[in-house]
Amino acid sequence: MYSQRLRGFTLVELLVVIAIIGVLVALLLPAVQSARESARRTQCVNNLKQLGLALHQYHEVAKTFPPSYVITPGGGGLNGHPNPQTGDAGPGWAWGTLLLPYLEQIPLVQSFNMSYPCWHTHHAQLARTTLSVFLCPSASGKGGRTDEPFKVRSQDGRVLATFARSCYVANAGQEEPWAGDIYGPLRSWEGIADGPMYRNSRTRVSDVTDGLSNTVFVGEHHPVVSDKTWVGVVPGAWVCPKRGFALGECDYAATLVNVHSGPCHHHHPPMIHPPNDRLGAPCQMYAEHPGGCNILLGDGSVRFVAETINVLTWAALSSMNEGEVVGQY
Repeated sequence: MYSQRLRGFTLVELLVVIAIIGVLVALLLPAVQSARESARRTQCVNNLKQLGLALHQYHEVAKTFPPSYVITPGGGGLNGHPNPQTGDAGPGWAWGTLLLPYLEQIPLVQSFNMSYPCWHTHHAQLARTTLSVFLCPSASGKGGRTDEPFKVRSQDGRVLATFARSCYVANAGQEEPWAGDIYGPLRSWEGIADGPMYRNSRTRVSDVTDGLSNTVFVGEHHPVVSDKTWVGVVPGAWVCPKRGFALGECDYAATLVNVHSGPCHHHHPPMIHPPNDRLGAPCQMYAEHPGGCNILLGDGSVRFVAETINVLTWAALSSMNEGEVVGQY
């Protein structure tokens, strides 16, 4: 009786097929990852454009852009005693909270009692509300899930409040967000900070003499470096870089909502820190996009800034009225 012999794969043939599949995966995987990051970055850009529109709607009503956060000079009552280093006191509400009516969040902002400071137990649950417009999909969550709140702590580790996260921060310019001189007596806001959004700022379009298209208003800072929020500033809070950024140093409460181009007060010698600087300072912009971060300019446009940008150009973009010439970037 005739029997047909069945022929199977040899071991060599099987290994060749596996090798071919491995090569194809190696070729296709970066393309897939690149496509995903492109989609995430597009959503991040859209978030910033929404924030830009809200900033101008706020200006239309208030005749100024929102401050990065609000304090009552001298504090008192529920607003507490001023922080001796920065002069910060309550209520501390941040630019993100002030923009809520223009981000389709009127019910949320009406639920807050703005006469209480932002950390008050009256609205403890509301302050933990996750809002997608403040979250960049490219944030990996390595520093804590972006859709979960984080604990705001003091320098000695006490929990002062629990707030929702934000991947976006306001730009105070080249000076510290509280617009004072940490090595000397605290001064009022006038003429100190040179960015558009800082403590108790009242910036109008006419104040941005460098041009709205040449001035950064909002940029990225992902939780992989340090935690930020849209809610507000708690006096006495201490913001520290996460693991992996050992060269960075902790900073004061204002950096919960604000950053600046530098130099930081604690760097010796002083230095400007461009986006994605590996020092990982809480007062710098930092995104997990490959090669740089997105910024919102005063005219509502969004640009991608490379981490290799000239530091003087970056400092010029951060100021609103210093008269620097901003070149290509």
